[in-house]
Amino acid sequence: MKKLIGSLMLKILGWKVVLQGDVSNLDRCILVVAPHTHNMEYLLGNLAYWKLGKKLKIIIKDAHTKAWYGSVVRGLGGIGIDRSQKNDLINFVANEFKKDDFSLVITPEGTRSWVPKWRKGFYHMALAAKVPIVLAAGDFKRNIVYLGYQIPYERLETASFAEVMKEIQDYYIKNDIGPKIPANWNPNIMGNDVEEVRS
Repeated sequence: MKKLIGSLMLKILGWKVVLQGDVSNLDRCILVVAPHTHNMEYLLGNLAYWKLGKKLKIIIKDAHTKAWYGSVVRGLGGIGIDRSQKNDLINFVANEFKKDDFSLVITPEGTRSWVPKWRKGFYHMALAAKVPIVLAAGDFKRNIVYLGYQIPYERLETASFAEVMKEIQDYYIKNDIGPKIPANWNPNIMGNDVEEVRS
C-alpha cells in the first residue's frame, strides 16, 4: 500500500525519484539529506522511500513517540530519544542498527537556516555503526529526489574526515542541487574547518 501511495503522491506533486546507485544502498545506511531548508524535504523523502519499499527512520524527541499519537510517529519511522538527558547519541544509533536494517535520516546542517559548516555527528555515527553514508537531495529546480550515492564503510575507515567531506561537498556542487529556500543553503559544508578528527 505504501508503494502505491508514495508513487501516486509523487506523481500528483510532479516529482520523480532518480537513483544514483543500487537501490540496495538504501537498506542499511546513514542517509545524509541536504540541502535542508524546508520541512517539505522530509515529506518528499518519505514518499520516495515508500515508493521504493525501503525503511526510513529519523531521531526525534521522545515526547512525540510517547504521546497519544506516538504509534503513528513510530509507524512513520520516528525513534524517540530523551534530549533532556545527556545521551550518547553515536552509540545509541549504533545499537539501533544492531536491531534492524534501515536508513537513518540525518540533516548535518542541524537547522533549516544558513550555517557556516556541517556538524560531524553523522560521520561518527556511520563509523560506530559500521554502515555506509548515502547521500540524498531534494532538487526543487527540477522536482527530483536524488537517492543512492554511497560512500562505503570501507572508504570511511581509510579516508580522512576532510576527504570524505570533500567528496560529499563535490557531490552537491556537481549535481547543482536547487534548495527550496536558496538563501538558507551553504554549499561550502566544510567551512574553514579541514582538520583531521581521527588519527
